[in-house]
Amino acid sequence: LKIAEQSERNGISFYEKAAERFRGEVRNILLRFADMERTHEQVFAHMRRELSESNRELGAIDPEGEAGKYLSAFADGQIFAPDADSKALLSPDNTYRDILETAIGLEKDSVVFYVAIKDAVPESLGEANIDKIIQEEMSHIVLLSRVLKSHEQ
Repeated sequence: LKIAEQSERNGISFYEKAAERFRGEVRNILLRFADMERTHEQVFAHMRRELSESNRELGAIDPEGEAGKYLSAFADGQIFAPDADSKALLSPDNTYRDILETAIGLEKDSVVFYVAIKDAVPESLGEANIDKIIQEEMSHIVLLSRVLKSHEQ
């Protein structure tokens, strides 16, 4: 859940840094995506707080921590990487189209990551919340694709 929170914070940073480069509607769209990621971060933070020491079933299921290692490695290299600088994803030459295409790719990777998290989190610890976030991330892909398509016209 900490990895998921950091991934969402990095998504917020990506969208906010991208928004700094634009004005008007484009800026507002990117800031809305930052807000959506902020909401996801809050959901994961809440889930983590609710997880008491006596309820850490994942440790019993995966005593060697392999699921956590996998998720950490995936996040490090694939989605809004925890140690990544969002500026690295945003070169000065990037157009709005480039940013939208990058965002779509990162959102797709997020879906894969959260499906893996879902498989590692017992139902009693918030699997339904993760399902909701997966659906929202998929809706981000649809929204970003629509924005991209409307930008092309």
